[in-house]
Amino acid sequence: MTSSTSSAVPIGTMPPVGEVPARMFAQVIRQDRLGEPRDAFKVEEVDTPEIGPDEVLLGVMASGINYNNVWAAMGVPIDMIAVRAAGGDTTGYHIGGSDASGIVYKVGAEVSNVKVGDEVIIHPGWWDRNDPTIKAGRDPMSSPSSKIWGYDTNHGSFGQFAVVQGHQCLPKAPHLTWEEAAAPTLVGATAYRMLYGWAGNTLTKDDIVLVWGGSGGLGCQAIQLVKHAGARSVAVVSSEERGEYCKSLGAAGYINRKEFTHWGIPPHWDDAEGQRAWLGQVRGVGKKVWDILGERRNPTIVFEHPGEDTVPTSMFLCEQAGMVVICAGSSGYSAMVDLRYLWVRQKRFQGSHGANDQQAAAYNKLVIDKAIDPCMGRVLPFEQVGQAHQDMKDGTGANGNTAILVGAAKAGLGRK
Repeated sequence: MTSSTSSAVPIGTMPPVGEVPARMFAQVIRQDRLGEPRDAFKVEEVDTPEIGPDEVLLGVMASGINYNNVWAAMGVPIDMIAVRAAGGDTTGYHIGGSDASGIVYKVGAEVSNVKVGDEVIIHPGWWDRNDPTIKAGRDPMSSPSSKIWGYDTNHGSFGQFAVVQGHQCLPKAPHLTWEEAAAPTLVGATAYRMLYGWAGNTLTKDDIVLVWGGSGGLGCQAIQLVKHAGARSVAVVSSEERGEYCKSLGAAGYINRKEFTHWGIPPHWDDAEGQRAWLGQVRGVGKKVWDILGERRNPTIVFEHPGEDTVPTSMFLCEQAGMVVICAGSSGYSAMVDLRYLWVRQKRFQGSHGANDQQAAAYNKLVIDKAIDPCMGRVLPFEQVGQAHQDMKDGTGANGNTAILVGAAKAGLGRK
């Protein structure tokens, strides 16, 4: 039986496995401070959450940083606290964090895949197991009940204890530290689904993939997945230094987006002069792709997430019958698609979100097998959760992924 103590333990420590304190420390967002991430997050002491029969209480050792909690901090495009309050959540706060490594402290009565004391990582796909569409065999992440843990749900990994569904728990790679294990799963599993989840346009050997934001968390995982498949990637970045980092991960080359000025919604199709200037810029990007590859080949898959600034270029550059697959809109949501390139050349514009259990497990196996590196960019203390998200919003973060220490006392612990 799980025992309990009354007070929260200090950050950087954990109580004995199985002992759950009644209170914990967390990085908390509240509605009255929604805005810039550095101001939205505050350390508070709150009640340790309870779990349901299909849930696990995770003692969080380290947490990853992702763009979804930039949105949560700003309340844009959705105020997640208000959404959950409308559904009956009475906490009045948001504890985010969609990546974690840690130790199982408590399991619900119906959880059979993990036990107290197991070292695990968490994939962020959450859904209602009683959802009729899931019971009918539909992909859980395409069901109406699907959510991203630690964004749509409360009590994510920015607290000392987190509530997860049992199926989200996957084995921690033994060769990784706590922070390395915590950093890549959301972006890695998301990238895996984007590249392998859409029948008819899945990644195959010798494909060409254009990867936007190649040096970031998503991009660095996509580049490695492309290389592992025997395909080639071209990264789009904001500096030569970031481009060289992408090449070190296996990209064939890179394009510095600052060499071009056409980003955003292009001129209307009946603006002949504006269209001519825009096409000159877009074809310049395409020529860069050809020069890097050494042959006149267009991307069979365009790996998208900036959105508004880049989708028009992505759709133009994509190979006939290829796919532009998108998982976010970090530069804005009002993306414009010129239908001439979509329908006449029979391209696919595919939304993708999160990953299901099978996709997350397949990605995690690649990490365990050392085929994929977490791309640990930097490790920060718990107090800097807000600043880490501010840096991500401002585009000033490190290459690769960022992790936050929670229960782990210092970086470098956890390898076996």
